[in-house]
Amino acid sequence: MELMTDQRFRKTVKYLRALFFIALISTALAMLCYLSITGYAKLLGAPPLAVPQSSLYFSDDETIIGESHSGQKRYWVALDDISPSLIDATLAIEDRRFYDHSGFDYKRIAGAALADIKALAKVQGASTITQQYARNLFLEHDKTWKRKMNEAFYTIRIEMNYSKDEILEGYLNTIYYGHGAYGVQAASQFYFGKNAKDLNLAEASILAGVPKGPGLYSPLTSFDKAKQRQQLLLDSMVKNKSINAETAALAKEAPLDIIGEHQHDSLVTAPYFQDAVRNALKTQLNLDERTIELGGLRVYTTLNLKQQEIAEETVKKLISEESEIQTGLVALDPKTGHVKAMVGGRDYGNSSFNRAIQAVRQPGSTIKPLLYYAALEHGFTPSTMMKSEITTFRFDDGRPEYTPHNFNNRYAGGEITMAQALALSDNVYAVKTHLFLGEDTLMKTADRFGITTEQDMVPSLALGTSGVRVIDIAGAYSLFANGGKTVSPVLIKKVENHKGDVIFKAKKADEQVLKPELASVMTHMLTGIFDKKLNGYAPVTGSTLINDMTRPYAGKSGSTETDSWMVGYTPQLVTAVWTGYDQGKPIDLTVEKTYAKNIWIHFMENALKDEPVKDFKAAKGTVGVYINPDNGKIATDNCPVKRLTYFKTGTEPTEYCTDHLDDNEPIKEEPKPSKKKPWYKRIFGG
Repeated sequence: MELMTDQRFRKTVKYLRALFFIALISTALAMLCYLSITGYAKLLGAPPLAVPQSSLYFSDDETIIGESHSGQKRYWVALDDISPSLIDATLAIEDRRFYDHSGFDYKRIAGAALADIKALAKVQGASTITQQYARNLFLEHDKTWKRKMNEAFYTIRIEMNYSKDEILEGYLNTIYYGHGAYGVQAASQFYFGKNAKDLNLAEASILAGVPKGPGLYSPLTSFDKAKQRQQLLLDSMVKNKSINAETAALAKEAPLDIIGEHQHDSLVTAPYFQDAVRNALKTQLNLDERTIELGGLRVYTTLNLKQQEIAEETVKKLISEESEIQTGLVALDPKTGHVKAMVGGRDYGNSSFNRAIQAVRQPGSTIKPLLYYAALEHGFTPSTMMKSEITTFRFDDGRPEYTPHNFNNRYAGGEITMAQALALSDNVYAVKTHLFLGEDTLMKTADRFGITTEQDMVPSLALGTSGVRVIDIAGAYSLFANGGKTVSPVLIKKVENHKGDVIFKAKKADEQVLKPELASVMTHMLTGIFDKKLNGYAPVTGSTLINDMTRPYAGKSGSTETDSWMVGYTPQLVTAVWTGYDQGKPIDLTVEKTYAKNIWIHFMENALKDEPVKDFKAAKGTVGVYINPDNGKIATDNCPVKRLTYFKTGTEPTEYCTDHLDDNEPIKEEPKPSKKKPWYKRIFGG
């Protein structure tokens, strides 16, 4: 008997020893497995938490003008910018011990398993916020063991590499709230028309209940079910001691104003401009298509909403609906190059081709100011005289003869000044100047002015036969308006990534590329197209606009058989307008030839309506002289027409006009324009 007992005891000890070793080995293997998994997770480092997010586009006053997405509305917001009520509600219903566990709530897992066993079905979930976040980021929502193992592995990696606040912020910005709204910001805007930080408890408790089943608990799908889940959620918050019972009761009865609209769905503001901005993100910032569309960028543009609306309305009002003619318009600030308005065509829905930046069209006489600026650098002045008559140019290198013609074949028949030639758009004077300077001079000058298209070295280049883009010619005239500083058209002021980090900021170009005194001389000459005093053998080219003007302008019109232009400016705004047919069909109707000029003046007048009237200041190194525009000489009291004209100091005329004097009548000099003394001289004398 004792022997049997002893044998049984030894067998039991042996069995227990075996169990101990098995348990020890199992524990060791489990520990080894855990260390291997965590070690591998540590080796892999932090998993990327980037998710597709809508990119937003802002005007110059930071009004949202557009967004890009692929059906997923998602805007990332920091945890501090989310209503505390929404955070507490989410934790109460989804993961009460979120800040206490390391990714897995084992107590909740055990409770869920017991509930499932009792019900003989899957009735209770046990996924933590971290597990759900891992699933949303990296995995499909299937129920295979492989997916569950991957979910556990990603959960470990996330918990090892990110803080609890970072995980919670990411979770709240990625979960689906129904109706295409991903994340709390998009959902708050959709359901309640407000930002996530502004939600009250009643709204937050409704919203926090939706992710359980957006098709079931959305207040737009079933308001009753949404209210039932809200009550459950508020009770959980009381149990979690986030709120008290009285506060919960008030929230349950609080009225709810459900909006049910995405804020930016109907935005169609400046579609041509927005396309140009996206292209700039791609070509200038070297961002890929996915980052642009789904990178959560915040793109701050230069667009002025008021001026953009005026531009679009002006085009719509002034061009006949029956006409097939197209247009391109660019308005920009000459000091910064910021593009304030852009029209790329009459109907974006019919054609997304952007004629403001993509079309290359002949600029006609709008190229002449660049030519005459080069002439000023080579010793010409506004009073330089040349004959305006039919002229045939012959060349020694075998090139064919060239005979330019003026509009309507009208010529002075004698000598005219450069100022008159510009105001009257005399083509003979322009070609003579071009050939005198050398045909490569205008090509080089155009490049200095920012013209990006290739210019042909031919006599007719002086008349604008080589194509340019609307945006380039607007930028070129900006150099006159700002005193000769280089300006490149700017569409984007700043770009932030989804974290709010600035990844691009436009730099202000400030290089002096023109001589300021000569830029000033050119500007004052360009006011001449609106000046009846320069009306010689033909009307000045801006004569039809004079009665619509309420402030000083400088500018130049241009026309070819197929293109009509008007480019002009004030010290605050430069605008270039082109009209023509896409197929290059001739512009035959008289009314269609006036579209560019009329669009330009009506846009400028309305765009600057609330802006102060500013005159063009004479630059240092210039001198103003009253001249007789017919001969470029200093005007006297006897001259019937005199015009204040600016010259580079030292190049002004010294000879007085004697055309209107009797033989014995003395010359009466026209007084020079007075210059105000500096304030300190007015106070202290001197």
